[in-house]
Amino acid sequence: MPETTIRPGHMEISDLIVAEVGKSFVGNDTAIRKILFTLLAGGHVLLEDLPGVGKTTLAMAFSKVLKLSCHRIQFTPDIMPADVTGFTMLRQDTQAMEYRAGAVMCNLLLADEINRASTRTQSALLEAMEENAVTVDGVTHALPQPFMVIATQNPSGSSGTQLLPESQTDRFMMRLSLGYPDEKAELEMLLRKHGEGEAEPVVRLTSAAGLLEMRRQVSEIYVAKAIYRYILRLVRATRSHESVAQGASPRGSVALMALSQASAYVAGRDFVIPEDVQGIYTDCIAHRLILKAQAKHDGVSPESVLTDILDSTEAPHLRLK
Repeated sequence: MPETTIRPGHMEISDLIVAEVGKSFVGNDTAIRKILFTLLAGGHVLLEDLPGVGKTTLAMAFSKVLKLSCHRIQFTPDIMPADVTGFTMLRQDTQAMEYRAGAVMCNLLLADEINRASTRTQSALLEAMEENAVTVDGVTHALPQPFMVIATQNPSGSSGTQLLPESQTDRFMMRLSLGYPDEKAELEMLLRKHGEGEAEPVVRLTSAAGLLEMRRQVSEIYVAKAIYRYILRLVRATRSHESVAQGASPRGSVALMALSQASAYVAGRDFVIPEDVQGIYTDCIAHRLILKAQAKHDGVSPESVLTDILDSTEAPHLRLK
């Protein structure tokens, strides 16, 4: 283990980002912080929530604070893959084929109600998320960097929705639910709508280049071998749990490690501790599990399974110099 180093600069800029985003999105700093973890870890977020709880506001606030280009696409059954990836067309003046960018060509894409789109359109977006590029008529176009998707889906059973296949939900590094705001936060929203209690203007704290540098620093956060083994035990335990039909894939292990590094970075540390892993374990892994039919019938949830695994898995004791 290297010498313990505290980096107040990391913690300070992270706290400022959370505070600035919180000027627009009121009442859920925990969700803001976890989305920041995912952004720093180079992943994508799936928000599963009811309409009207501020998902669009949250995404737009991140784009302003971090000075990122942002597009929003409202998914409906008639949205085509080309609307996402772009298309080529013949220019009459030059008789040459020209690429016209789709919604995905930005730093931060809000994919609203992704589970209302057709499976072809969903696949086009998720392929772009995985490859950081789109291929149109045989030509590959790289996406701007950094690139992140904040996708939303209505709860299963809502009219006009279809569940994302497990292979696609696995592409999201984290799944969150914003939930309803508490009374104080909702009151603040009402006051702002009527011109009272206005927040200060949102301040831009960094840029796309600055965020890429932060990502590089996150990737260099030290992970002890004991933490690697702890992450593996937590993920592999999902594959043998009595209530689980299909556990988390190795992609889940990689995501959990990257998010743990981001958590340490935001806390001002240059090394990961077990609490970093524990704090994002459920949000990172729950959407990757498929429960057995009997477990669902008995009211078991993925979250309760992961709580059980956390409680029964001993955390390592690190020796800090």
